[in-house]
Amino acid sequence: MDIPQILQFVDEAVCAKTGKHLNDLQRRIIAGILKGQKYAGVAETYGYSAKHIKKASHELLRMLSDVFGEDVKKSNLESVLDRQINFTIVGNKSATIIGIGYINSCPDSSTSPPEKSQPATRDSPPDIPKIKIETVNKLRDFGLRDEQIAEALELPLEVVKQVDFEE
Repeated sequence: MDIPQILQFVDEAVCAKTGKHLNDLQRRIIAGILKGQKYAGVAETYGYSAKHIKKASHELLRMLSDVFGEDVKKSNLESVLDRQINFTIVGNKSATIIGIGYINSCPDSSTSPPEKSQPATRDSPPDIPKIKIETVNKLRDFGLRDEQIAEALELPLEVVKQVDFEE
């Protein structure tokens, strides 16, 4: 993924968790870190003081730690984002892990049993495993676009678009 796509992913994850979008400074900091810039370089590029960038970065990385559920630092931002892009982790009281081609969930009494999950639709090609169809619907529920879902599940976009939304 290129930096604009990564920023879009992070913005969507942050908005889903906090209800707020990344601001311009936060986007610039993430882009700078991903480009290997030091805080002074980011500050110089965008006309801020290095102290301001460092403080804003600290707050941003703390927020991203909360959003992604793991410790995010300048030194591991790229690997955290790589994991988060490839494995969307969403939790409430029990975690549901949605990965490429599988779902591993710890259901609680508020979730329906697997056999009551969304069945394949009439329009869905029969060679697509039911688990991927369920995953497509679940990823849509989490706000991912069909293009992102197709990439994550390694399915053709046309196939993802054939899977109906929840009825």
